Amino acid sequence: MTAELVRGQNHPLDRTRVEIRVTAGAAVMTGVALGDEQGRLAGAESVAHPGAPRRTGIEVPRQAAAEHRIAVDLDALPGAVHRVSVLLALPTGTGAPTAFGTSSAPSVTVTGLDGTGIARYTVTGLGAESAVVAVELYRRQGAWKVRAVGQGYADGLTAMLRDQGLPQAAELAAEIEEAISRGQARAVPSPAPVAASRSERPAAGPAAADRPAPADRPAPAHPPASDGPAPSGTGPGTGVRTGIGTSPETGAETGPDADGVSPAPAPEPVGGGRVDYRHPKRRSTPAAAGPAPTAPATVSPGSPETPAGPETPAGPETPAGPPQPVAGDAAGWSMEERLYNQVWGMFEDLARSVAAYRSASGFAESRLEQELDQALSDPRNRLGTAADAARATARDKHAALVAQARAALDRDLAQLAAESAVVEPALPPAFARWDNPVWQGYHVPLERPMALRLGDLHLPEVLDLRIPMLVRLPLERGLWIDSGFDAYALSAGHDPGRDIARRELGSALTDGPPDEAELRRLAMETAVAIAARLLASHPAGDFAVQVIDPGGTAAPALAPLVESGALSAAPVPGPQGVTAVLETLTRRVELVQMAVRHRAADSLPPDLDPADQLLIVHDFPHGFDDRALTRLRYLADEGPAVGVHLMMVADRARTRDYGPVLDPLWRSLLRITPVPDAHLADPWVGHAWTYEPSLVPKGSQVVRQVLSRVTAARRAS
Repeated sequence: MTAELVRGQNHPLDRTRVEIRVTAGAAVMTGVALGDEQGRLAGAESVAHPGAPRRTGIEVPRQAAAEHRIAVDLDALPGAVHRVSVLLALPTGTGAPTAFGTSSAPSVTVTGLDGTGIARYTVTGLGAESAVVAVELYRRQGAWKVRAVGQGYADGLTAMLRDQGLPQAAELAAEIEEAISRGQARAVPSPAPVAASRSERPAAGPAAADRPAPADRPAPAHPPASDGPAPSGTGPGTGVRTGIGTSPETGAETGPDADGVSPAPAPEPVGGGRVDYRHPKRRSTPAAAGPAPTAPATVSPGSPETPAGPETPAGPETPAGPPQPVAGDAAGWSMEERLYNQVWGMFEDLARSVAAYRSASGFAESRLEQELDQALSDPRNRLGTAADAARATARDKHAALVAQARAALDRDLAQLAAESAVVEPALPPAFARWDNPVWQGYHVPLERPMALRLGDLHLPEVLDLRIPMLVRLPLERGLWIDSGFDAYALSAGHDPGRDIARRELGSALTDGPPDEAELRRLAMETAVAIAARLLASHPAGDFAVQVIDPGGTAAPALAPLVESGALSAAPVPGPQGVTAVLETLTRRVELVQMAVRHRAADSLPPDLDPADQLLIVHDFPHGFDDRALTRLRYLADEGPAVGVHLMMVADRARTRDYGPVLDPLWRSLLRITPVPDAHLADPWVGHAWTYEPSLVPKGSQVVRQVLSRVTAARRAS
């Protein structure tokens, strides 16, 4: 079965000689770039294109056409090649389309030499782009995989080649265009089928024992989740390679054939055929279990998984079992980016697995109702043993379907739990929990990380698996830590895992349900923990914190910031303290805006702190008049673009007297809570995720130690 991929998803290759078939709505040029482990090209000789259609192990067509076949022999590639990127570009010329958005989306299918489909990716979401990196084949731990990339470039072929790390991108692009314009030439013929590919034949020769067997372990896919907990990267056409978390694919593109997920109940198979409930990117045997079956397995409703055909004897290169997960086994230019992408891959896998389980359970419920209605529709069959037997049969089928769906979910969860167990200890400080030992060896970084951990996410079906919630830096949105007891009480019944999560946070919570005072205390402690992370994640002197606390009630929570020197002094209480901080930050935003607008950064006053600023507003709206409120909204709207970020610690219900004046402010902030709450919804599959704050364990001095090192580094710089 051909796996339908979405952007960022990968799929293992079980052979090394493949065809890549391209279908587009208009004539396109195809090429292949051969990159190293970082995806960089050694030179123009690393690109196969119509002007030079043959490279070692690669052959591409010599003309622009709506359909192409690219021949790839992965075993024949040089040892330095780790990435094989498939490039598509629209040729220039009169009457030719100038953007992919004006025609149907191109589709790329990786097949075997006999035409058997392995993976297919339709490059959706393209608009003004005239060049795109469609897919890439990449080497990971001795095995090859295919990844759906879908990175578009509005500046065309030159920008795409330049992003591949080619200095002479413009010259090569001109050579390719000239080769296309020279006229028609033969297309690459379909390679003749062979009895067995190199990877399928027994190894021979002295190096056979040392050659790693081709792994079949699926790597986590990567969810695009811009409207979810964290956006990422830039959009297509910018000429910049994007990572995970750009724009989400629609639910319609994630069907049962691709991922086992469907937004609607899946129909029954026609003619009583078997239904394959397996996750295509996961092995059917959890990592903790023994060796995986050697033949693919299918299941039918009401029956356990059984082999679809006779077992194939394992050859010398058949893996003995599923390899253990590896931290950083994802796409990226650095280990930090690979871990970031792997975390989002875990998020996607968990979302898809739970969506599949919910869809299957919903289908089982609807089928049970239909069968009961059908069995009891005849009044003559409503009584007696026939009716009892019909009801029992329908309920047995329902229980079998639900049990089968739960077994598939548990299988995926076992692999996700194993992956989380190796990923969590490997996370850098900005991504790690406060109880991670990495904080004990913390050093002030020289560069700002790409993301920051705000807490954890989980779903009610899986109460013991937490996915880190990462947001990109610099912060594009301010944060609102909701300290309102009413909002928490209204949503308290939405998540059955809330009590379990609260018990796990017993270091910060008292016994029993939280009261209003406890919520306000936890809200401020959450704000201080996030502020400490931001300070610790930036180079010395690149980030600072300002606090507004008109009532002076935040002093206990602010103690780590004040005592370490990260906050120069305790905030001034009363309206005068509010006015002083807002005036200082408003002046900074206005001056930096003028300097940027007139390109006069050197003209900023010497007393202006160039560091990014985080403004923590506690106990809002106490101490705020109309003028202060206007300045606060100005900072929320204009501040992020020039390095001033807002964090509100407030109860939304207490601002109702302002009416709609504050509605734009609240809508612009990302709401998080000081206690577990199911309020974050992702647009990908529509789950309501439960957010848990990342609080400091009770009695731990890790925040004070980290802030002391930050302050010492700032003074030494």
